[in-house]
Amino acid sequence: MNVLLGPTLSGKTSLMRLMAGLDAPTDGQILWHGDDVTGMRVQDRKVAMVYQQFINYPSMTVFENIASPLRLLGKSETEIKAKVQQAADLMQLGPMLQRKPLELSGGQQQRCALARALVKDAGLVLLDEPLANLDYKLREELRVEIPKIFEESGAIFVYATTEPEEALLLGGNTAAMWEGRVTQFGVTPTVYRQPIDATTARVFSDPPMNFLKVSKAGNKIMFGDGQTALATGQMAALTDGRYIAGFRPNHVEIISHTEGAMEFDAQLIVTELTGSETFVHLDHHGEKWVGLVHGVHDLELGAPLKVYLDPSHVYIFSENGDLVAPASYALAA
Repeated sequence: MNVLLGPTLSGKTSLMRLMAGLDAPTDGQILWHGDDVTGMRVQDRKVAMVYQQFINYPSMTVFENIASPLRLLGKSETEIKAKVQQAADLMQLGPMLQRKPLELSGGQQQRCALARALVKDAGLVLLDEPLANLDYKLREELRVEIPKIFEESGAIFVYATTEPEEALLLGGNTAAMWEGRVTQFGVTPTVYRQPIDATTARVFSDPPMNFLKVSKAGNKIMFGDGQTALATGQMAALTDGRYIAGFRPNHVEIISHTEGAMEFDAQLIVTELTGSETFVHLDHHGEKWVGLVHGVHDLELGAPLKVYLDPSHVYIFSENGDLVAPASYALAA
């Protein structure tokens, strides 16, 4: 499982279209098992692709939709029937095989498209935000099921998403993408915990990572509001100078729970309630921060608000954005 993670227009779909052969690169090569397939036709590549939109043949039954790639490959009726039934059962479509796609719910239509990709026995399966249009419950179920469903096929999977949480749930490897380039590629938890630069850290955080200019002098890191923290661990090895501190929204606290936490004065701009959590949008001397705090909080908009941050959750980047010291909690994970 390989995940392409990035915001809209970061290049995820463009990269997938190059892999599938739907587009040709202006430069460079597309290699598959070491062979150059740059000029190979789409139909000659063992590739299956599932889009965010529910793409099915409306005039065909669910059975015929799933069977269509097998018919193109010239498989026998016995094999087609067996494979379609197996894929339909996995996707919970067994009772619906004689229906037309427009008679199905959105989730059922997407499962039909997934089943069609499953029976193709493709060496490469491209999933372009396939769950984005589904309701929350079904999305959560399929996030868990998709890796299991396709694991036995032996195919390589590339899954595009805008959601860091989805990348973490799917596991495997993640390519963080920003404005048409891959900023980092590696094992998913490693990319999340140890982003190589501020851009990757921003991509792999929802809401995006907060940033604050800091400086190091001697054995101390000096933050805004006159806050200081002891430069321990990898921070201790930094040369004196100016840096950028980064910290994720879920590490911002409005009630300090950590001894030695730093305190910052901010102004509350707006709150968003999710039911069990509260997003707090803050203005810290012109810098926009977001905190994600547990529980529902009755806070006064526009009022001053003290927020707290555990120094062990702080990443240090150079002024040009390169990571120079990962957060100590990430190294211990």
